[in-house]
Amino acid sequence: MAGTEVSSYPPLFREEKGSIHGGVEGEEGVKVGGGSSESDPLPVMDLECMEMEKLGEVCREWGIFRLVNHGIPLSLLSQLEDHAKRLFGLPFESKEAVFTTPVSYFWGTPALTKSGVALSQTPQNVNWVEGFNVPLSQLPLLQTQDPIIASFRLILEEYGRHLSRIARTLFEAMAKNLGHDPKQYESSLDESSGIVRVYRYPLRPNRDHASHMEVHTDSSVLSILNQDEVGGLEVLKDGEWLSASPISNTLVINVGDMMQVISNDKYKSVIHRVKVAKERERLSICYFVFPEENTVIKSSKYRPFSYNDFRSQVQEDIKTLGHKVGLKRFKINDDSD
Repeated sequence: MAGTEVSSYPPLFREEKGSIHGGVEGEEGVKVGGGSSESDPLPVMDLECMEMEKLGEVCREWGIFRLVNHGIPLSLLSQLEDHAKRLFGLPFESKEAVFTTPVSYFWGTPALTKSGVALSQTPQNVNWVEGFNVPLSQLPLLQTQDPIIASFRLILEEYGRHLSRIARTLFEAMAKNLGHDPKQYESSLDESSGIVRVYRYPLRPNRDHASHMEVHTDSSVLSILNQDEVGGLEVLKDGEWLSASPISNTLVINVGDMMQVISNDKYKSVIHRVKVAKERERLSICYFVFPEENTVIKSSKYRPFSYNDFRSQVQEDIKTLGHKVGLKRFKINDDSD
């Protein structure tokens, strides 16, 4: 995406200010340094030929894996990326004006809304990212005369149907591995809650391998990522940062916080971040799916809570502390902040 107009960036991103600290304190207290240069360490799962025992092992030991034979046409992924690049190339003010409901535009911190940036945040610790937040169940409400946006909506609807299929298939397999009856856990994965976030990580010409998305875990049950050829996703495994290389026609599946609770901590909500080199922008498209908002999630490791409770707490922590605390807030016999 060379030659991008600077006017398409949020104002804060148009001129570098301040400095980036050498490390960021991770959610689990791990000091963040440089990423590993290892090529692609992620375990691989085949959706057409699911190895149940391996799936359970991967979710316990990694919390993340690469998915092949997922059934999404490569042409659909390409069309979605092309449309996203065109929309991100619009002037910043146009994106703010056009994308209000149900698709919204954000920059900074996706867990919040609109501009997303918490009041406590400074240019040094704002996530260097912008994006579109797309609640898939509300896409039919996106009425527009613009042919590009109308085509974008149709592509997203088709993409969303594939993602819902994949998430349901994986969740049912994971539930069986845990000894659960998937039918009793239907409310734990609410397909109508599925959202797609389309991210653009702008250039940072004055920063070598600067952080674009801080160290975090996903709040979802499952997350499904399609990343472009630029790469930058890093996952924490056994105290070491490993790079998840971009590989064409594969998806990256994250176990999220809600799945960790459902599994009673048997499965791991993976800690990850995004670091992108200064030469190129990065585009990624991620699907998140959650439990029904008011369904109470029960576990011997956590006090009972609903996803609505969890989301509200996360947003409050980001606004007041500048970062997500997450599952620690709900852990039984855990006095940490």
